[in-house]
Amino acid sequence: MIVLFTDFGEVGPYVGQVKAVLMREAPGIPVIDLLHNAPMYQSCASSYLLASLVDIFPTDVVFLCVVDPGVGGNRAPVVVEADGKYFVGPDNGLFEIILRRTKQKSVRAITWEPEYLSATFHGRDLFSPVAARLAKGDPVPSKALPVGSARRLHWPDDLKEIIYLDNFGNAMTGVRAKTIPTDAQILVKNHRLAQSRTFSDNPEGTAFWYENSSGLIEFAVNKGDAASKLGIEIGTTFKICTAATGK
Repeated sequence: MIVLFTDFGEVGPYVGQVKAVLMREAPGIPVIDLLHNAPMYQSCASSYLLASLVDIFPTDVVFLCVVDPGVGGNRAPVVVEADGKYFVGPDNGLFEIILRRTKQKSVRAITWEPEYLSATFHGRDLFSPVAARLAKGDPVPSKALPVGSARRLHWPDDLKEIIYLDNFGNAMTGVRAKTIPTDAQILVKNHRLAQSRTFSDNPEGTAFWYENSSGLIEFAVNKGDAASKLGIEIGTTFKICTAATGK
């Protein structure tokens, strides 16, 4: 299958145009809309989000990933292979956390170009045909790059920022819940949040943090909107307070 992860949004022609190319180039291959409201222009936040969402997919899946504010510029178009999964998109840090958390990995710069390549829509004109070729098992002209050339080693292993807000106002972070104790409290915008297992463990209107279904720390309000109640947005930072630190 081909899995789409973009910041295109649900409104407008862009997702439809990408799907049209995929249907033309790889008819019969399923296309899954994983996410089209990744953090806009933000390859760093999107990298942590993408890495949290791929484990449920089998190997040999092709992820077509487009968060590409540098489209048409100097960043390279790449194919990343990570533990049997393939990722097609820009070399702008979007695949950093995927590379960091996988054992078998390679990075290849795409050298193939279509007959027509818009300067502003590589998702449709370049990445989609390449993803289609990979999904069919066809070769893609490319050259190997040192894995380190595509890295952002200064990025933390876990990002203490809001990386995604869902339709309910729940706030997903870039921190894996397994990295902190369950009795930790989180300080965000002068609000101190305790851990809960699930929404209904709290009175209606109570804000808390929990381990979400992707293994990340998430802020929520039982039957409410955490983004509004806490005054947070994508990029908002927070502190983790544990018994060990006493803060």
